[in-house]
Amino acid sequence: MASPKLIDELLASLGPAARADRGEQWAEQCAHVLGLDGVAITMDAELVFFSDRTSARLEDVQYVLGHGPGVPLRPEMELRQVPDVQKIHNGAWPKFAAEAQTLGVAALFVWPVRIGAVAVGTLTGYRRAPGPLEGRQAADGWLIADVLAAHILAHLPTAASAAADGPGTAGAVDMHRAEVHQATGVLSVRLEIPLAQALARLRARAYTEGRPLTATAHDILKELPS
Repeated sequence: MASPKLIDELLASLGPAARADRGEQWAEQCAHVLGLDGVAITMDAELVFFSDRTSARLEDVQYVLGHGPGVPLRPEMELRQVPDVQKIHNGAWPKFAAEAQTLGVAALFVWPVRIGAVAVGTLTGYRRAPGPLEGRQAADGWLIADVLAAHILAHLPTAASAAADGPGTAGAVDMHRAEVHQATGVLSVRLEIPLAQALARLRARAYTEGRPLTATAHDILKELPS
């Protein structure tokens, strides 16, 4: 159980960590404070911070499949708890549940990152042991999510900076899926199909090959003439 002092220190360190490009270290500390094995922060479908490869992969799987505990966000913006991933294997999100189990994930928790009544992202944590959150853990997660919303929205990239993309180019917001956006555009032009269909094709290829979406997008971009 995290002490109020640890929570205060974590929140105070967010700005300096982001400016110094230490988002992964901050996310690791966030997971530790919340008593979780890993966390990832996503804003408007863009992966911003993640503590480890498993947390990043969980977000990637949701993005590829288009379903999971963080997709879609419900209007009421409740804390979504999945205390035992094994029990949803044959229920909601069966493909996601199977992938999560393959990664050794036993429990998942999703806090909406919100501004007022608008949900703009998610703070997703996982554990390798099943079980629900304790009340204090849930409350601490809400506090962190609210501070994340205020901080990250203050550093969202402009249209001009987004053109450069790539880790670090957006200040406190690393565009980890920059190549996904670029590859989607390439497929749209190459196949003469709308962007939504191009993204669906990209997701399908990544899922079929069992690879991260970013790696699949990178392969497509490598095919372009230099």
